[in-house]
Amino acid sequence: MEQPPARHRVAYIQAASHSGSTLLAMLLNSHPEICTVGELKITALGDIDRYRCSCGALILECPFWCGVTEDMRRAGFDFDVGNPGTHYGAVRSPLAQRLLRPLHRGPAFEWLRDRALACTPGWNAHLAATQARNAALIGSVLARSGKNVIVDSSKIGMRLKFLLRNPALDVRVVRVKRDGHAVALTYMDPEHFADARIPALRGGGSGASREAERLSAADAAREWLRSNEEAEAVLAGVAPQRRLEVSYEGLCADTEGTLRRIFTFLGVDAARERPPFRAAVHHVVGNGMRLDSTNEVRLDERWRDALTDDDLRIFDAVAGQMNRRLGYS
Repeated sequence: MEQPPARHRVAYIQAASHSGSTLLAMLLNSHPEICTVGELKITALGDIDRYRCSCGALILECPFWCGVTEDMRRAGFDFDVGNPGTHYGAVRSPLAQRLLRPLHRGPAFEWLRDRALACTPGWNAHLAATQARNAALIGSVLARSGKNVIVDSSKIGMRLKFLLRNPALDVRVVRVKRDGHAVALTYMDPEHFADARIPALRGGGSGASREAERLSAADAAREWLRSNEEAEAVLAGVAPQRRLEVSYEGLCADTEGTLRRIFTFLGVDAARERPPFRAAVHHVVGNGMRLDSTNEVRLDERWRDALTDDDLRIFDAVAGQMNRRLGYS
């Protein structure tokens, strides 16, 4: 009897934005059996003509991404890295867009959402096409890297929900938590606290301003809170043996110990020799730290000096209970 094709092995990083997911993905990418290109949903790249791959090349000229584009087109997909069609929320139907807007809220709400989406014209075809595109892109990246596990650092729970249902994928989840004060600061001032250290490399490598992305202290706290509420809701439906929780602070304090835990969880040899993570070949999209050059893994707690007393009071009123539940004071 003919055996079904093996499913692609995916490590999905579930986290609030700016919780260390890009750092973790790049550290994992240094393992001989693991690869990543960062966020496989590939959205919000801005000016694609000026966007840089983490290898330093303009992404439209990067040999790796040009090769992936060729692979996808040979597989029958009209692929463009600036608009790859791998984001489940990029559906044409305004009704489907509205139904997808709320974050994951647990089994009862998701059952209702699924029923409503199934009745929305165009959704079923969009979902099937997006599942196929994700599987094809993952297969191309794995083949070109010569590795057998891929890390998707897209973070959001709704994407994880649909990836878990993709029959071509074998998904395990690494949840990364981080002190909400630090994350809120990145939302309040992304240019200085959530991007490349060199100003000219910010904004996707173009040096573009991120002033328009700033959130108020209250909105930043709510954003972090909802991301963690979503993480708890979606992970409640994932079997314990298929999920692992780590913290950004633990990764910085004990990088090797944390990585060994993750390697073991993902079923790769934790003892394999690895180069310094910046020395590995990376073709990552996402957070601006991918364009930095330092190999140092250093705890970033600038929030302790940057947040005002008013900021701290606002955060505590909005999200303090969740922060304490996650182990932060």
